Amino acid sequence: MKKGLLALVMLLTISTVLAGCYGGGGDEEATTDSKDSDEVKQEMVVNAMTEPPAIDPALATDTTSGWILDHIFEGLYTRDKEGNPVLGVAKDVKVSEDGKTYTFTLREDAKWSDGSQVTAEDFEYAWKRVLDPETGSAFAFYMYYIKGAEAYNKGNGSVEDVGINAVDDTTFEVQLNSPLGYFDSLLTLWTFYPVQKDAVEANENWSAEADTFVSNGPFKMSEWKHDSYVVIEKNDEYYDKDVVNLEKVTFELVNQATTYYQMFKTGELDLVMTLPTDVIATERENPEYKEVPYYGTYMYMFNVDKEPFTNKKVRKAFAMAIDRESLTKNVTLGGETPAYAMVPPGANTPNGDFRENGGPQFEENAEEAKKLLKEGMEEEGWDELPEVTLMYNTSENHKKVAEAVQEMFKENLGVNIKLGNQEWGTYLETTKQHNFQMARMGWIGIFLDPVVNLDYYLGDSPNNRTGWVNEEFDSIMAKSKVEQDQEKRYEMLHQAEKILLDDMPFMPVYFYKNNYLVNTQFKDIVYYVNRYPNLKWASKTAE
Repeated sequence: MKKGLLALVMLLTISTVLAGCYGGGGDEEATTDSKDSDEVKQEMVVNAMTEPPAIDPALATDTTSGWILDHIFEGLYTRDKEGNPVLGVAKDVKVSEDGKTYTFTLREDAKWSDGSQVTAEDFEYAWKRVLDPETGSAFAFYMYYIKGAEAYNKGNGSVEDVGINAVDDTTFEVQLNSPLGYFDSLLTLWTFYPVQKDAVEANENWSAEADTFVSNGPFKMSEWKHDSYVVIEKNDEYYDKDVVNLEKVTFELVNQATTYYQMFKTGELDLVMTLPTDVIATERENPEYKEVPYYGTYMYMFNVDKEPFTNKKVRKAFAMAIDRESLTKNVTLGGETPAYAMVPPGANTPNGDFRENGGPQFEENAEEAKKLLKEGMEEEGWDELPEVTLMYNTSENHKKVAEAVQEMFKENLGVNIKLGNQEWGTYLETTKQHNFQMARMGWIGIFLDPVVNLDYYLGDSPNNRTGWVNEEFDSIMAKSKVEQDQEKRYEMLHQAEKILLDDMPFMPVYFYKNNYLVNTQFKDIVYYVNRYPNLKWASKTAE
């Protein structure tokens, strides 16, 4: 995630060509020491950059909150080092002949961090809490495959009709609307993590402070100094605690790139990501440098309800007027690739990579952009283009991109735009309320399938902050999710993407690539292509 915020979700086929993760952070480069390994202090300090808006499985929508959640909670399924879904809290699962009923048997040794038993009722409570309209979960739509879930979440049905049931303490039954071959992958998402019913009902703000936080993962939260750091420690109640080596992980919340870069250089941080652009070229030769594909798209959203982006030709003009190759080669510098569509490379189909098959959905052309801008203004009766402000969340790198784009609009369109920025939490709320004209956003696919990326712009998706609704797009996306013929399904998704890029409620800028600096004294850090580094198996080899 970062971060982003309904309709059915994804027909998710995990790519076997693009691996689910990149393992070994520092494995090959890890240094050795004459000290006994028991003498090495198993602690790590990483930089999460921003205050996590919600470390709550029901409410988290961003990659920062998700990064911490993935370490302190565990669902029915978890992921192995290769990124494959494997049983977690569930020790067994049985699927009915029609493929629509899943019966999970929970581990007897699954415990909460306070030592109490994790029960099927905790899962039932957690999932129904996500679906409860009063909760306001932006990721509730990920549960719409479950019988009765969509109707209940949209206020058209009863919670009693939802196909989620705790049969007894260790038996959890889930009924789906139709067979779902990737249900195990879906359940690795934090939205499906359990929460302890007693803790949540005792304090509605249970997840806001460390001293009221209860979780069930490899680590537990021990301290949260807001806007400064979050500390997690090894959870001795975790059933698989023997694979966890780190005793303590501190997530620092330092958002200034030059500051956290220097903190890494002075040994105050062991892992940083999103390096200052002006150091990437030199750091590439550093054995501490790591560059990892990231299945997501960096983009600028248009608010189609606010002038001048009420006009499609104006939106297209802006999208065609920037030089993405120059941006990635001269500004971002992190190995990103220019984006001319929504879906990034990495989603495998029966005919190869979805992006490669689909090709670009538009071309950059400054002259055509000027023509479209003029036509759009004439259609609206504007002698002058309404003033435009481009918003971005506070970050040195986002600022550099915005400034470069600002200059390109001036040079290629003759348009002067203003820039504005806000801290991440405030920014999420501002864009959620549609209080913008044009705003930066990034969307990371939870799974390696184009439906995850395209679902962002469904008309009733809470993540779609543009105000854009296209019934044909929504209809095709809905049909793709029940289509059993995979080739036909991907054809539908290509059609949907063409509609999206023709209406252009957003402009893609580039496809992500993550760059890290990682202390080589650490090994077995796992780098998933759609999540931040997983530290469950990490260990420090030397002081």
